[in-house]
Amino acid sequence: MKKLAATLLFTLLCVLLALPAGAAMNRYSAVYMDTFDTVIQLIGYAEDEATFDKWSTAMHEGYQHMHKLFDTYNSYEDEGIVSVYTLNERAAQEPVAVDPILFSLLTFSKAQYALCQQQTNVAMGSVLSIWHEYREAGLDNPAAASLPPMEALEAANAHANIDDLVLDAENMTVFFADPEMKLDVGAVAKGYATEIVAKMLLDSDMPSFIISAGGNVRCGNPPEDGRSAWGVGIQDPDGQTLGLGDYVETLFLSNMSVVTSGDYQRYYVVDGERYHHLIDPDTLMPGDSFRSVSIITEDSGLGDMLSTAAFLMPYEQSRAFIESLDGVEAIWLFPDGTKEMTDGALAVSKTGGATNQ
Repeated sequence: MKKLAATLLFTLLCVLLALPAGAAMNRYSAVYMDTFDTVIQLIGYAEDEATFDKWSTAMHEGYQHMHKLFDTYNSYEDEGIVSVYTLNERAAQEPVAVDPILFSLLTFSKAQYALCQQQTNVAMGSVLSIWHEYREAGLDNPAAASLPPMEALEAANAHANIDDLVLDAENMTVFFADPEMKLDVGAVAKGYATEIVAKMLLDSDMPSFIISAGGNVRCGNPPEDGRSAWGVGIQDPDGQTLGLGDYVETLFLSNMSVVTSGDYQRYYVVDGERYHHLIDPDTLMPGDSFRSVSIITEDSGLGDMLSTAAFLMPYEQSRAFIESLDGVEAIWLFPDGTKEMTDGALAVSKTGGATNQ
């Protein structure tokens, strides 16, 4: 319900920030709820409904396919699809041929590992699977919720060396040099998929669009209704009602992504304390410096990796990291309710005086 509420808030913001009608193109929207464990919404301006439906369907099919490729918990071998789950089962025995999209995701993730200062590591699957098991058990039986033993986490972390992920570009195969290594691409998969479908739409006859996929928002060309930019809300981590008060900031953007990592959606409670899914590779515990970090950059896949990395660093390190990158801005929300923004984020924000007119 919270994910649905966030989507409805996104829709409400887009409607309330719209100017009066009079555009040559027509506004359409679609919502899908069957991929990446989130609600995915598309708003687009097209010449007619048939054009919108064509590209909405293509986007949906793309998300469905990539959901299966990037899935850590389910096999799709009966459909002829090698997923991350299948790699975790087989890639330590022999090189496994994979779909070019999955191969490109893993290549991208490995290449960006150093850029992310070793904070976003797709080879941490053995650690994350332990946290997933305990979180699911805690959600099923809150009274018995408990934390994973640190000894088990440390033992799993001994098998999280990304150099043991061997990628053969010529043969499009994946091999695990460490038989106990596991992959988990959750920190990048949704953003990477969103960027792929966004590029498809930008090359189509419906390049004016905005995609909301959970914590990932990808804007295409400006809306075809007279506005100069899309309005993108930064969610209040404690927001509960369907109103604009559940946003702590509004950004005005086109041809950009806003990707948020936060502690307020996937978590469970142990002895009154919340433990979320963003695990610090140094402490092997959930990061606790922020409620959320939102990254503003063009590429949604890169934004996904950067938002995780920035969330897991102390503030001074996180800010210095973001400010060292070209074309990247950020908003940090702290546990005490305060926020910080880079100068570039402030410049496109409502707080900084930006508008979509």
